[in-house]
Amino acid sequence: MSLTDPLSVTVSGNTFTLPRVSVGDRKAVYQVGDETITVTVSHLPTKGKGWRRMVRIDTSKIAADPFETGASDEVSMSAYVVVETPSDGYTPAEALAVWLGLSGLLTASSNASMIKVLGGES
Repeated sequence: MSLTDPLSVTVSGNTFTLPRVSVGDRKAVYQVGDETITVTVSHLPTKGKGWRRMVRIDTSKIAADPFETGASDEVSMSAYVVVETPSDGYTPAEALAVWLGLSGLLTASSNASMIKVLGGES
């Protein structure tokens, strides 16, 4: 079973369509045509007989070089979520409940906690 192809991702109010460009063993990659936004979804077995499930977005853009007037550089960043579960003991619904707890913590009050984390607070 696969995610919807193409994926739709909204960044800074702009919606991007990312068709699947690669499928491998427990991994799929979705990407915009100019390769400035890539989403990777993977499922890897862990040493502890469980699963490491990851969704990652990588972005890049051209930004002004702060050290050279009139110059610019390509810069990039990524954000990802990793959920590790044992093979047995947690149902998908129970794992979802834990994820919802974490995402709720980070997004409550207009993303207040996530803004603090991105600002370097812990």
